[in-house]
Amino acid sequence: MTEPITLSVADRIATVTLARPPVNAFNSAMFKAFHAILDELARRSDWGVLHVRSALKVFSGGADLGEVATHFAAADKMEAAAKVTRPFQELFQRIADLPQVSLAEIGGAAMGGGYELALGCDLRIAANEARLGLPEPGLGLLPGGGGTQRLTWVAGPAVAARVILTAEHVDGRTARELGLVQWAVPRAELESEARRIAQRAASLHPMSLAACKVCIRLAQDPARNGFAAETEWTGRLLATEETQRRVADFLAGARR
Repeated sequence: MTEPITLSVADRIATVTLARPPVNAFNSAMFKAFHAILDELARRSDWGVLHVRSALKVFSGGADLGEVATHFAAADKMEAAAKVTRPFQELFQRIADLPQVSLAEIGGAAMGGGYELALGCDLRIAANEARLGLPEPGLGLLPGGGGTQRLTWVAGPAVAARVILTAEHVDGRTARELGLVQWAVPRAELESEARRIAQRAASLHPMSLAACKVCIRLAQDPARNGFAAETEWTGRLLATEETQRRVADFLAGARR
């Protein structure tokens, strides 16, 4: 059975490659595999940059909605909400908390939890042709993997409101202009440019970078209560017929 995520380490760069067809949707197996890789990296000292990329045309489509839909019948919607949101929040927070630098290379669509994964990284580079967005409101949900918080931190409340409240999808060039990513290049140049950025970061003093990350974070409002609000509202939304209908319609269309 092919692993949904793979790891390779060379030149102090730990490359994590998402490889779960068709769209790298996050399910329990993906979370388990990603945590296992982070566990392995925690035992190693031969890397200084985490480089997250995809083996597929898309970066990641986000949550596996088939798994999300299994929670509609749960009697305790708050417990169900926690099961939906916390795996995303915990994994992406673990990435954000790394003392090492993290880089997301976005070559294709990064939607919902896929873009939230990128937001958990320190650095983001996208192909001009890529599509990025947090489309959860279109399904009657919200970006519960940290998206409402991290997008506001990195791009400001006005941009976060634009992207989230209209469920807008933007291309890589526009994402760069709005601050959703730090770099955007033609797709043909993406791999080499991402590698160049990773190599530059890997060449710097690890302790210096770790200290810089701490100081940068101190300049932000972590708003932990925002994560709790994501879980609470996800629970409320899971109980609504509108959310259930929208997810069911999406899944039905995907099967055709």
